[in-house]
Amino acid sequence: METVKILIEALPYIKKFHKKKILIKYGGHAMIDTKAMESTARDTVLLKYVGMEPIVVHGGGPEISRSMAKIGKEPEFIEGLRITDKETMDIVKMVLVGKINTEIVSKICLHGGNGVGLSGKDSKLIEANKKAPHVVVNGSTGEEKVVDLGHVGEIISINPELIDVLTQKDYIPIISPIGVDNEGESLNLNADTVAGDMASEIQAEKLIILTDVPGILENPNDIDSLIRKIKVDEIKELIKNGIITEGMLPKTMTCINAIEGGVSSAHIIDGRIKHSLLLEIFTKKGIGTMITS
Repeated sequence: METVKILIEALPYIKKFHKKKILIKYGGHAMIDTKAMESTARDTVLLKYVGMEPIVVHGGGPEISRSMAKIGKEPEFIEGLRITDKETMDIVKMVLVGKINTEIVSKICLHGGNGVGLSGKDSKLIEANKKAPHVVVNGSTGEEKVVDLGHVGEIISINPELIDVLTQKDYIPIISPIGVDNEGESLNLNADTVAGDMASEIQAEKLIILTDVPGILENPNDIDSLIRKIKVDEIKELIKNGIITEGMLPKTMTCINAIEGGVSSAHIIDGRIKHSLLLEIFTKKGIGTMITS
């Protein structure tokens, strides 16, 4: 009877999100831990089989840094952006496209899904421009220094046609956050930004960001202060009051931009919890933070 109750609770959500696009950003523990990856891939396939259209965008920052360390290359960051010279860009492509993307595709296919690996270069899916040099201010002297970020891009446009074709044919697109400029050069993109912009462009019903925290906390030091539902205007107040800061800030801004771009709801959930994806979508209580307009 307990199983029957769970199915009955899930039914309204299955009906509501039938044929709707669900953009899932794989990151944090959901990618690093093998069991978590297995669980998330299985859950993604289940979404497809109950009639939804999942699309995956993945990151890979820690893995890129580990690969750089193996060849004695020290990662450098400016305000969270990786300085990406030509050699680093080659490593980024190798790790994101050659390793992580193929691993996710393999897991999806293992559980009966039709996974297809893509990068932003495929069919000019994500067109980008090289990011302008970054101005860094020395906190003690006030001296300004201009830093060239190298092959780091900012998104100019997303071509959703390829995604539409694949989802209509029952494929699950798995996308690496690499863009292409007008000369065909690869550019390193922020995975959260790609996920948010992609969700808006394809008019996804939901954007779900899997990460290493429970969601947005009213008190950053108290995991029991999880905010389960919040509106964009209320979030902006939390940012203004300094409650949302550091690593949570860019993820939150991604969610806000997606909502303002037409996505119905955005979710930040803990990928370390088994079946967190299903618990967030198919239960009344959910498991993380849901953001709406």
